[in-house]
Amino acid sequence: MRPFSEIEAMAIAHHGSRGVADKLTRPKTPEELRAIPDDRWLSGMTQAVFSAGFVWKVIQAKWDGFEAAFDGFDPGRVALYSDDDIARLVSDARIVRNGQKITATVKNAQFVQEIASEHGGFGAFLAAWSPAEQTGLLDLFAKRASRLGGSTGQYFLRFSGWDAFIASGDVVKALVREGVIDKPSNSKGAMTKIQAAFNHWTGETGRTQSEISRLLALSVG
Repeated sequence: MRPFSEIEAMAIAHHGSRGVADKLTRPKTPEELRAIPDDRWLSGMTQAVFSAGFVWKVIQAKWDGFEAAFDGFDPGRVALYSDDDIARLVSDARIVRNGQKITATVKNAQFVQEIASEHGGFGAFLAAWSPAEQTGLLDLFAKRASRLGGSTGQYFLRFSGWDAFIASGDVVKALVREGVIDKPSNSKGAMTKIQAAFNHWTGETGRTQSEISRLLALSVG
């Protein structure tokens, strides 16, 4: 792999120093992650799940309705939703009425509760998990959560403030260009190589994984 300074220079050549700087955001500190209440984590999960394969702006425009319909995403309440509650939500015009994603929200409320009881809060759990092991975290999501595998889990983590890379289309193009992977793939082997590359570049530059991810995307054009 070439020095990351050359990749950053490519991003600057496309977007300018100010343009690149404006697109980089720092993740939350462990203290900030721990301070986020569990209902906000469930809210973020649900927004990522409902946005997957859908128009983000539509979900955002309806989000106040989602908050009201799902009781403020209180995990203790949502985890106990019955079939009648799910039927009610499927008929609720305030939200996007996707039965599978509504059911996933109930399962994810149970997941948040379980993790919170094991670690003293969902935020405490994520604050203690190293970004150098993001692929392991995504594996855990795939096993214990619902519909949070792949890019949905990555977007949830990034938008919640955890230091996550996102294997977006442009990031994958950059990874292929740099010889990290030979073709787009979300296989376990490919994700292991991607994680190793991010860890290498983070160590080389001192930048966060989310910044590395963004710079890779910007280097494409």
